[in-house]
Amino acid sequence: MDKSYQLVIIGGGPAGLSAGIYAARSRLQTVLVDRGLPGGQIVNAEIVENYPGFPEGLSGAELGVLFEQQAKKFGLEIVMAEVLGLEVGNDRKIVKTSEGDYAARSVIIAAGSEHSKLKVPGEEELVGRGVSYCAMCDGAFFRDQVVAVVGGGNVALNDALFLTKFASRVVVIHRRDELRATKILQERALANPRIEFVWDTVLDSIVGDGQVRELNLRNVKSGEESKLGVSGVFVAVGWRPNTAYLSGLVDLTPEGFVRVNDQLETSIPGVFAAGDVRVGSPRQVVCAAGDGATAAIHAERYVSSGT
Repeated sequence: MDKSYQLVIIGGGPAGLSAGIYAARSRLQTVLVDRGLPGGQIVNAEIVENYPGFPEGLSGAELGVLFEQQAKKFGLEIVMAEVLGLEVGNDRKIVKTSEGDYAARSVIIAAGSEHSKLKVPGEEELVGRGVSYCAMCDGAFFRDQVVAVVGGGNVALNDALFLTKFASRVVVIHRRDELRATKILQERALANPRIEFVWDTVLDSIVGDGQVRELNLRNVKSGEESKLGVSGVFVAVGWRPNTAYLSGLVDLTPEGFVRVNDQLETSIPGVFAAGDVRVGSPRQVVCAAGDGATAAIHAERYVSSGT
C-alpha cells in the first residue's frame, strides 16, 4: 500500500529543501525523497560567497546542512530513496521509489542534474584513475602535478581556481576563444599564474594505463592535433537533468529539461518543477531556493483549491 501525503518533493538540493521549508510551514503533509544526502550538488562547493546573509561565505556542505536543519525544524519528513517513476491519475500522483510508493495531490520535481560527460575514448575506463567530475572531491590527490580542466563556464573556472591549491599547473581546455563564466571568475582565473588556457580546442581522447597520462587534443579551427601530458583531467562541460523517468509524461525539452509556466507548473496540473531541472534555470543556489519557495506556494494553492 502506498503512503499518502498532500505533497511529495523529489530532490533534496536547495530547491527541494526550500520547497520543503515553505510546505512544512504551510502545514502541508509533505515528504521529500532524495537518493543521497540532503544538499544536492552544492555540497561539492568549497565556498559559497554569493548567498545572501553570509557575507564571509561558507562551504556548500555547511549550507546544505543548514537548509536541512531548517526544513526538519518545521516538520519536513525526509526519505532516502531513488525515484523510479511517476504515475498520474485524476486526483492522485504516485511517486514510485526504491522504498515504496508515495501518493499525493501535488508533486514538486526538484531532482537537479548531473555532470555531462565528454563521451570520448578513455573517459569511462579512467574514471577514478585521473578522470574526475568533482575538483573538490579529488583535487588533493594531484598535489604538485599537472592537471587539466575541460570547459569554460563557472564550474570549470571554479574548479581550476580550486585546483591551484594543489596542482603545480592547471591547463583549462576550452572549445571557444572566449569564456562563458562570470567576469569576476574570468578575472581571477586569467590573473592566476598557475592557470593557463588552451583555446579553440577539444579533447579527443584520454590515454593511460590504469592512470591518466596524456590527452589527445585537436584545434577546432586549424585541425591541428597535439598531446598534453597530465596526471588528471576534470570534466566541467555542463549538466544533464535527472528527468529520464519523466519522458513521455511531462513536457520536456530535447535535452530533458522540464518546461514550466510562470507558476513553475509543468504540463500536468499539480506537478511543479524547480531548480536546475527546469528550463531556463540560472543554476545558482539563491535562484534554486527561490524556485523551491515559488513551487511550494503554488502547490499549496493547488492542494487547497481541491481542483
